[in-house]
Amino acid sequence: MKTFVTAACLLASATSVVGHSMFQQLWVGSVDKAGTCARTVPSNSPVTSVSSTDIRCNVGGTKGVSGLCPITAGDNVTVEMHAQPGDRSCKNEAIGGNHFGPVIIYMSKVANAQTNAGAGSWFKIDEEGYNPTTKKWGTDSLNANCGKRSFKVPSTLAPGDYLLRAEAIALHAASSSGGAQFYMTCFQVTLNGTGKATPAGVTFPGAYKASDPGIMINIYNAITNYVIPGPAVYKG
Repeated sequence: MKTFVTAACLLASATSVVGHSMFQQLWVGSVDKAGTCARTVPSNSPVTSVSSTDIRCNVGGTKGVSGLCPITAGDNVTVEMHAQPGDRSCKNEAIGGNHFGPVIIYMSKVANAQTNAGAGSWFKIDEEGYNPTTKKWGTDSLNANCGKRSFKVPSTLAPGDYLLRAEAIALHAASSSGGAQFYMTCFQVTLNGTGKATPAGVTFPGAYKASDPGIMINIYNAITNYVIPGPAVYKG
């Protein structure tokens, strides 16, 4: 057992840089919006502190950009992750290097998506964790789908501006506090529709603790029930 754990730790260390990645593009239905409304992150390096404001929208992500992507409530939306800036090749893994973990999507209603710093309430609309039957993670699905994660925007949401936060959490080195790696990008969207719902949510920082069972975990041990970090998904 000691030898296995040591080998696993060495593997985690060896792959800690190889799999760095970033969400870069957004699709609305079949329309590729590319990175026009993304708060582009400065590098593919992860955030590792759950108490930093960087956990909201990545380093520098509290500052908005000019782009705004229109979405209609009920639309199918896709976010796209790749390891290097501008690389959308399906030949390369979206997030490699044994960077296994969940993929989570949040939204936050804001007065102005182009200027809001992301300090408000965030509600979860989609997630994929670990399937103990297939032994596959949310990040495995990203790699199998050219970096893409598709989800439906709840049809009941009130119209207006939102920040949309796409996140992958790499757990290959998460057996000790501070070992989890958070890769997130925020997209600026304006939502059309007739809904009235304004779901309650969580704040970043605050939503996660370094000791949460879905954040501090040894994924090289057998997992029967992985607990995805954050609140329950808002179903609408």
